[in-house]
Amino acid sequence: MSHVLELDRTPWVRIVNYTIKAALFAAFFVAIVIEPSTVEGKAMGFRAPLFLASAVLVPVIAKLRGWEPYPHTADALAAAPFLLDTLGNLFGFYDDYPVTDDILHALNWVLLVMAYHAFRFRNVHERRDAVMLGYGFGALLIIWWEVMEWAVSEDGFGGAGNLSLTYEDTVFDLFLSSTGGLVGSVIAVYLLGPRSSA
Repeated sequence: MSHVLELDRTPWVRIVNYTIKAALFAAFFVAIVIEPSTVEGKAMGFRAPLFLASAVLVPVIAKLRGWEPYPHTADALAAAPFLLDTLGNLFGFYDDYPVTDDILHALNWVLLVMAYHAFRFRNVHERRDAVMLGYGFGALLIIWWEVMEWAVSEDGFGGAGNLSLTYEDTVFDLFLSSTGGLVGSVIAVYLLGPRSSA
């Protein structure tokens, strides 16, 4: 049995999951209703459906599919990057500390790939090729994320046309995120996977 199933049954993982969800909804409430100057031009209304979906989709799917135990580990890991990005905008970190974007590209992909493995190890109880599968998942995810950013910057959806993307920035984001994905994959395989490769 994979370790992630044990984690999903622990009260502290459930508390962490609920805390992340509550914080994400609260952050968007502040960003959209109160509208502090730090989120001006950040298209928070455009981001809200996508980012909040990360907090809603897993509970809906888990209910429909009858997942037991509930995937608190994967759920928390999948929503955490969206919370970090939202807080980075809300507190003005992206504007005041430009390195925030680089840090979160790496860290968020660690978390997203760990979420992938947290879901995967609920059903697959072997570690063979797992590190490379997670690495590939993270690489595909950042490619499509950058495609989406480019599309948004070109069309200016939701006032987000001021992303100021450059070739160098895109390539560096691809590098940082895919590397973060590799790190997250290694961590997840050993922390969330089965205790043996059998």
